[in-house]
Amino acid sequence: MKVKALQGDTVDLLCWRHYGTTQGVTEQVLSANPGLSLYVFLSAGQEVELPEVTAPTQQEMVQLWG
Repeated sequence: MKVKALQGDTVDLLCWRHYGTTQGVTEQVLSANPGLSLYVFLSAGQEVELPEVTAPTQQEMVQLWG
């Protein structure tokens, strides 16, 4: 799925808006868009391919103080 960036968007912001997380998906989006990592902020209207991604594995939470 291709989306168009808004003014001031970054790749991780697009990931958060579309997938609801950045963990494990930002790298997949960058892989699907060669050369995109060269830009800190995306241009308004710039198209970015957002692939179907595999859900990251959930990490176990450890409580240090109890």
